[in-house]
Amino acid sequence: MADPARVRVWAEALIRMHLGDAPGAPWTFGFDHAKRRAGLCDYTNRRITVSRYLSAKFDDDEIHQVLLHEVAHAMAGSRAGHGPRWKEIAAEIGYVGGRTHTGEIAHERAPWVGRCPAGHEHFRFRRPTRESSCAKCARGFSRAHLIAWSRR
Repeated sequence: MADPARVRVWAEALIRMHLGDAPGAPWTFGFDHAKRRAGLCDYTNRRITVSRYLSAKFDDDEIHQVLLHEVAHAMAGSRAGHGPRWKEIAAEIGYVGGRTHTGEIAHERAPWVGRCPAGHEHFRFRRPTRESSCAKCARGFSRAHLIAWSRR
């Protein structure tokens, strides 16, 4: 588990090192409440954020890679996406991870838990409004595999 104070120090050091002389307003760092994505590069507000929930679950190396990923986005610019320019910059500053976060979500924070008849668990952060079926049990919608939702 990464210590939030240490994550902030790393983030601010990376921003100073790689974005300190970028034209315009200075880049800043903060934590956000995202539960499905690890980090975000906000070009409009020139702010890099990391999920406080996922950073508490990740180890130091994983969080450092998330920070490098987002700093590379800031350096490459909003039009670069995860294309060749971003990949080149990311590699230059030491990023070795994949394109995006595909790890677990902060499911323990999800207020809605669903189970299909086979017992597969599903999580939602907003109240489910329509019937849904388990994608692990059937490719398309199937009444035989309906998910029963309950609030924690």
